[in-house]
Amino acid sequence: MDSLNLPPLRGASGSVRLPGSKSISNRMLLLAALAEGSTEIRELLDSDDTRVMLAALGKVGVGVTALGCNAWRVEGCGGVFPVKDADLFMGNAGTAIRPLTAALALSGGHYRLSGVPRMHERPIGDLVDGLLQIGADVRYTGNPGFPPLAIHPAQVKLAAPIRLRGDVSSQFLTALLMALPLTGAEAVIEMTTELISKPYIEITLNLMARFGVQTSFVAQTELAAWEAAMRPETRLFFLETPSNPLTEIADIRSLVTCASPTPSRPWASTSRGANSTSKRARRSRAS
Repeated sequence: MDSLNLPPLRGASGSVRLPGSKSISNRMLLLAALAEGSTEIRELLDSDDTRVMLAALGKVGVGVTALGCNAWRVEGCGGVFPVKDADLFMGNAGTAIRPLTAALALSGGHYRLSGVPRMHERPIGDLVDGLLQIGADVRYTGNPGFPPLAIHPAQVKLAAPIRLRGDVSSQFLTALLMALPLTGAEAVIEMTTELISKPYIEITLNLMARFGVQTSFVAQTELAAWEAAMRPETRLFFLETPSNPLTEIADIRSLVTCASPTPSRPWASTSRGANSTSKRARRSRAS
């Protein structure tokens, strides 16, 4: 049998252009779609998941334009999606179907999401449970806990914290975090178990901060005081329940740094203000 001998090299030089991140690419696409104005995303990863996300956003009324060299321009809706009835084929793109499910559930329309047979074996029940807690109308059309799904308009209520497990896929928490600003109201997510994918949530929160969404962390013992100090402006609050609140919250705050800019306003489901005629352009890298 022929063989190929690969001796060790004494050195190597050159440059390598790394592709964009799938996790960041689809987060950026959805956040840009929900935000006001035009966003240019550069170095977007060309993958099945991003192609599925781009196609789905187009079907719900988001303007997406290819600029070449893996760059895209996304025309934000400034809130919920304009198309209120759509069938969306999600292939096997988990990073697309999960955040889109949450955003569509808060968009006041009729949507049907399906995929390849393997997609219908991938769990989505924890996310659906979280959405049902606030009154969203998300129904299983196959096996409970799995796609395909049917989504219908509903009146969402944020009177109580949304309880979500932390020892499952971080995409469920990411989906809720990115969609809840559509309500235009403050929201609390309470982790019922330890959060195991903190770096992915850090990515989500840092990207949200770039689009003007503010987040804060509070311990369970701080919740009563926080509720007494609630203010009407749009904010998203993420609630941890650590075994040792003082040390754990300090660790989480040092882990997640999302200094919020001063935007015209985060996206919301209310009518646009005076800035609606003056669109802001953003340029972001998905690497």
